[in-house]
Amino acid sequence: MVGIAFAMGAPAGGAAAQQGGMAAFMNIVPLIFMFAIFYFLLIRPQQKKAKEHRAMLEALKVGDSIKTAAGIHGKVSAIEDQVITLEIATGVKIKVDKPFITTVVK
Repeated sequence: MVGIAFAMGAPAGGAAAQQGGMAAFMNIVPLIFMFAIFYFLLIRPQQKKAKEHRAMLEALKVGDSIKTAAGIHGKVSAIEDQVITLEIATGVKIKVDKPFITTVVK
């Protein structure tokens, strides 16, 4: 019985070892392709959008009309470090965190 088990096994070294290394590489190739697809379809566009949002926040100035993530429209009356004061009606001012500003309304 032991002789049959040895006869059925793969030969040590040689071509089988080279094919095993190539098979391991071929198993990694789909993972590399999946990462590339995720990078170009998900990660890169999201980073680009975040960069544009940071640039928009840096360019804000007093007097700009903006819209917040909650849908509040108002005019910037004061800018502090991370807080912006919005005038949403005559004499009505609220404070909003900078990251929650979504767009500058023209």
